[in-house]
Formats: sequence, structure tokens, C-alpha cells
Amino acid sequence: MINRFFWGIVAQVDAPSFADIVAAQTTIAPHLPATPAWSAPALDAAVGCNVMLKHEHVQPTGAFKVRGGVVLLAGLDAAQRARGLVACSTGNHGQSVAYAAATFDAPCRIVLPGPANPTKVRALRALGTDVQEHGDTLEDASSHARAIAASEGMRFVHPADDPALIAGVATLYVELLAAAPELDYLLVPVGGGSGAAAACLVTEALAPRCRVIGVQSAASPAAHDSWLGGELLKRPNRTSVEGLATGAGFATTQRIMRGRLHDFVLVTDAEVRAAQLLLLTHAHTVAEGAGAAGLAGLLALRERLAGHRVGVVVTGGNASPAELLNVLDQRRAAA
Repeated sequence: MINRFFWGIVAQVDAPSFADIVAAQTTIAPHLPATPAWSAPALDAAVGCNVMLKHEHVQPTGAFKVRGGVVLLAGLDAAQRARGLVACSTGNHGQSVAYAAATFDAPCRIVLPGPANPTKVRALRALGTDVQEHGDTLEDASSHARAIAASEGMRFVHPADDPALIAGVATLYVELLAAAPELDYLLVPVGGGSGAAAACLVTEALAPRCRVIGVQSAASPAAHDSWLGGELLKRPNRTSVEGLATGAGFATTQRIMRGRLHDFVLVTDAEVRAAQLLLLTHAHTVAEGAGAAGLAGLLALRERLAGHRVGVVVTGGNASPAELLNVLDQRRAAA
């Protein structure tokens, strides 16, 4: 049975309109050029369909979320920026907020669960951000970040439940559909769900026949289970794939995905690593785990999607050295 309290919460949170997404394109344009979208013939042959890769890992922060950060900060006035921002993150949302804060000269603090990815910590500190580690999970970091916001008057930036972030992220799908308007399917990694929610809004407006499929780690299935069950659920958060490591469904993204998302597939962390290796060897692309999750979902559904035109978003490339060694070890083991 659908939880009525869930729907009551969701109804109070506005999703961005398509007009907001168009406005976000104008906001982003001076700061972030469009990212490439192209296919790789060797990858097409390996998976049995025509794959259009959207290369968000080439963003200045190495991930798609920077689009949302720029839109959010651009919409704040000088007084709001002066108060500063605080966010919880496994890394890419934090880099998004930090990059935008540096661009618009706003104080910023990012709280990460430990042990944090050293690649992402280094990038955050290079942006002049105050970095803290707290707890073992994103939920632990979130509680600490909210406490900082309350005590110091900073603005807490939720990883997904903010219309400005979703509108910013949505611009990547406008670019993708401009490059590949005839896509049959779009595979999108899901942690909190901002990417999948944004994809649903854009395809609804520009390509209603394109079916959006979310992909999440089976070791952290909160968003999947919340979408399937129709209520915000908490689930064990055990994945090693940082960008998919969320332990609860988020209200705004769940409301947007409900009724719009065509399907939602769970993959193992090992399947994600295999997809990272395939991107490296067949598409000249270095992706972090979450950045390869869309391809992992495609591989899990390859018989169903065979022969179709499929968009896959490489959402990020911020893999730690240890993660890359793990990926390469698979190749050695297979040799």
C-alpha cells in the first residue's frame, strides 16, 4: 500500500518546469561548454546495440553535478552567497557546490563520510573548500552538515531535493537529445536520483517515446525500492560505488520519477566494475563506478535492448587510484 505521508511530503516540493530547464541552459552557457556525445563502434559491437555516450566526466569537476551547482549559485543574491553553503557528499555533489561557490565567491564547507576518496578530497581543497569527514555513511555526513547549517547560518544544499540542481542537471539531456534525437532508451545511474529525474523531465518534453531506465547498486537499493514501493524507504547502504551510495529515497526526485521512469534495474558492484573496464577498453573512457553504472544496466538488459538506440550517461570520472587498480585487476585476471 502506498504511504499517504510520503505523498504529502512530495506534494509540497516543486519540480522544475521545462521553462526552468531552458533558463538553466542560458545560466550555464558562460561557465560550462556542452560536453561531447558520440558512439564507439567497438562498444556497439560488444553490447549489440547503438550506444550514444554522453561524456560528463570531462566537466571541470569530473562529473555532471557541476551543472546544478552553477545554476543554484547563480540564483542566489549577494547576501545569500555571503552566508555560505554547506553540503554532504560522497564527492561529486560536493565538488559541484564547491566549484560554483568558488565561481561566485561564496564560502563553502563540504562534509564527506569517511574514508573519503582522496582524489575528490584533493579536488575540493584545491577549490578553496573547507573539507570535513564525519561518520561512515552519507546519512551520517548529512546530519552533521545540517547541524553546521543550523548553528552557523549557512545554507544546506541537499544532494538532490532542490529544483535548481535538477534543472541544471537536466541541461545535459537537452544536449544529448539534440545530438541524438531518435534514442529509444536512456540509461541513467541513480544515487539520490537527480539525474534520472532530470532525464524524465527532458524526455517528457522533447522525446516522449524515449524510455528512461534508472540503474542503482543492489547493495544500496533505497531509491529503487522507494520507486517500486511508492514510499520513501531506507535501505542498507553497502555499495563500494561512491556515487550510488545512498541509504534513503529522496522526496523530490521520487515524485518526478514516479509515473515517468520506464524501469529501474539493480546491478552488482562487480557488474559496475566490469562496465568500467569495458568503457576503458572499448570506448577510450575512464569512468568512476557511478559513471559506468548506466552501461552496467545496459549489459544487464542487453537481450531486451539489442538492436536499439541507447543513450548512456558517463556521469563522472573521479575514480581513485585504488579503484582504477581494481578495475585493471579484472583485466589481468581475464588475460
